[in-house]
Formats: sequence, C-alpha cells, structure tokens
Amino acid sequence: MPAPVPAPAVGSHAVLLTAADDFDGWREAARQAVMAGIPPERIVWTEPDQAPDLFAAPGRGLPVSPNDASRPYVPRAFLDLARMAALHADPQRFAVLYRLLWRFQRSPGLLEDAADPEVRRLHALARAVRRDIHKMRAFVRFRAVTDADGERYVAWFEPGHHILRANAAFFVNRFTAMRWSILTPSGALHWDGACLCEGPPAARGDAPAGDDMEALWRRYYASIFNPARLKVDAMLREMPRKYWRNLPEAALIPALVAGAQAREAAMVDRGKALFDEERPRSLDAIVAQGQTCRRCPIGCNGTRAVAGEGPVGASLMIVGEQPGDVEEQMGRPFVGPAGRLLRAALAEVGIDAGRAYVTNAVKHFKFVPRGKRRLHQSPNAGEIDTCRWWVESERLLVRPRLVLALGASAARAMLGKTVSVQKVRGEPMALDDGSELWITTHPSYLLRLQDEGRALEEERFAADLRKAD
Repeated sequence: MPAPVPAPAVGSHAVLLTAADDFDGWREAARQAVMAGIPPERIVWTEPDQAPDLFAAPGRGLPVSPNDASRPYVPRAFLDLARMAALHADPQRFAVLYRLLWRFQRSPGLLEDAADPEVRRLHALARAVRRDIHKMRAFVRFRAVTDADGERYVAWFEPGHHILRANAAFFVNRFTAMRWSILTPSGALHWDGACLCEGPPAARGDAPAGDDMEALWRRYYASIFNPARLKVDAMLREMPRKYWRNLPEAALIPALVAGAQAREAAMVDRGKALFDEERPRSLDAIVAQGQTCRRCPIGCNGTRAVAGEGPVGASLMIVGEQPGDVEEQMGRPFVGPAGRLLRAALAEVGIDAGRAYVTNAVKHFKFVPRGKRRLHQSPNAGEIDTCRWWVESERLLVRPRLVLALGASAARAMLGKTVSVQKVRGEPMALDDGSELWITTHPSYLLRLQDEGRALEEERFAADLRKAD
C-alpha cells in the first residue's frame, strides 16, 4: 500500500505545471521550493485542466529563495527515475517526487532503502511507465489512408500514462521516410517527413479501421505461430487483451490457441514417425546407434552424440537439455560447469549421483560459432520431439522409479508438450509407465544468476531435489 498522503495545510503554495508530462517545470519549481524551505505538505501540484485544490491559496506561488540558500542534493539515479515516474497517470506523482526530494536533504542515502514505501512507490511508477512505453512501441499499428498530399499512415492507440511525447522520437526515427499520425484520447502526433506537430485529442472513430495489407499480415502471423512454444499466461502479460482491438492479427489468436494442442501433438507424432526401426535393446546399442543419427539439423552439425551414463535399474533418472561444449568434447553428460553444480547440489541433499542415470533430452550439442568459441543454442521443439525417441528408449531400459527433468526442454522430452517450469516444479507427475516425474530448473540457470538471487534459487533447487529423493 502507498504511504498515506497528508492533507495540504491551509495557505499552501500552488504550482501550476504547463502539461501533464511537464517534468522540467516540476524540477525547476521543486528546486526553488526546497531552497525556500517549503515542506511537502505546503505545496499543491496542479496540472492543466485539473480542478484546483480547495486548500490552495489562489494566486499564491512560490517565494523567492534566499540568496545564501544552498542548492538541493539530488541523486543522479533519482532524476532518471523521476523523469519516468512523472509520466505516470497517478495524480499524486509530483507530490510523491517532491516528498522524496525533500527527504533526500536529510537522508542522502534514502534511495538505497528498498524497504522504504515511497522509494518502492517511485520504482513502481517508473516501471509502469516503462512498460507502457514498450507496449506503445510494440502495438501501434498503422493503416494506410490517402489525403490531399498522398499516402499517410494513421494509427490509434490508448496509452495508460502520459507517454505520447516521450515516445515521439522513437517513431520519428523508426518511420522517418513515411508520413504518419498517431491518434490518442489525450493528444496526437503528426509527422510529414520533416516536421513533427502535436494535435488535439482524438476519438477512435477518427482512425481507419483497416487497410488492404491486413489480410497479408494475418496470413504471415498465422504461418509463424508456434503451438509448441505457446504459453497463454505469458502471452497475455506481454500482449494484454486491451490492445487486441488495434491489432489485425488479434482476431486469429483465439482459434490459434484453441488448435495449438492438436498442432503440437501432430509435431510430436511427426518426430516419432522419423524412427521406424526397432528400439535398441541395450544402453550400449543406444550409444552406438546414436552416433549415426541424422534425423534433425543438430545431428548433422558435425558434433558427436553424447548418450546417458549410469546403471540399468537406477531408481533415479536425471534428464537435462543437451550436452554442452565440455560434454561434447569429453563424450560424457554433465561434466561441465552446470554438471559440477548439479553433482554438488545432489551431494548436499544426500543423493549419490553415481547411482543415478544421467542423460539429456537432445543428444547432440547445438551451438553458434563465435570465433574459436561455440556458444550454446537451445534446441527447438521439433528437435526435442525428434530426439525424444532416444530418451524414451533409455527410460524403457533403465526403468527408473523417479525421473528428474531439469528445465523446459527436459520436461517436454518427458511429457511431449511444453510446460511452465515455475508452475509445475516441486510437484510429482505420473508418467505412463508408472514412474514419477519431478521438474525443476536447469543448473545452468543458476549459474547465470548473481548474488542474493542465486542464493535464493539454489535453496529452491535444493528443496526440489530433496522432494525428488
């Protein structure tokens, strides 16, 4: 909950800003007010078209600061955050900024206090504005119209905050060569190829509903829609429904989502259909036959296959994503940095890694060359589904009681579908042969984290391992 806002005292000073996004005006007035020693509860910040505060004294502006007044202390990081937060739609944002500025004079390190309610509120305001700026850049869709000067592109957008002018330079730089207009309920931008002009607020009906290119765009969107990577919750976070009515492709989304499961099953079946021979009868046969597998692009990239390692009859089978650079060179799974972290974590919770069968969802190393280095590249759904035949063959031979899948690729290899690791981790899932599947993060994810974030995730990882023991 935000900190309570004290009521302005009678006789407050009224500061009228020139616009809802007038950060520079606020900054100058705030500097003057701090130098004059005016506490936050005695200032009312007002925007154009905003009803005047009943407590503010009409016409009473800020006093002139004393000649010997020192300039206020302003952390550089605060200015960056404040400039962004000032674009928020919260009517109290300028008051929040001034209260923080006032407090900095007595507590210079206040901005480092992540537990302070107003510091948290500042970050939340700035974060919401940055997200709105990103959404505008991502979801503005121009439609072609013809006017007296020829072709012009017009878009309608409904920003949640006062970001229109803040985003102007982005669109000018991105679409310099074309004439365009962006209409919003709070104002408009018009670019004629040389000059940028502002216009009055518009209504949705002022923008065209569609153009001849939208059918082509919808066909393209449908063709690149990948059901294997569909995560509806993540999609809605990145593309909230309120933006759908402006997007020509949005009309296709319900049908594409509804058909995703069937299309994903078809992809898995196509992967299975690539294998028409009898399954290997031993782990040694898997090692030998895997070296000649060329059924996906990874198997054709010149690397050698890295099969699993461990005893037949192991009660625990651990499945990772794919061999890395070190594993491919040594021909053994989980001997690189992620493998060392895994083995240390297993030992910490009392699991003997030597008694487990360890393998990967994909048997070849997928990489991108960067000079003399080979950088890891994640396998796609089709490659995982193709290689699933091999890891299923291993599981049929080992017959583990528990299967521990590390990361999304391993989970897909076990389930034949993509799941959210964070949603299903730490809970048992029954497999078709009666064994129990547990899903957690891949150790390589932990290696990428820093400081407190890594420590927390390592604790969660260890907790998942204990449950799967």
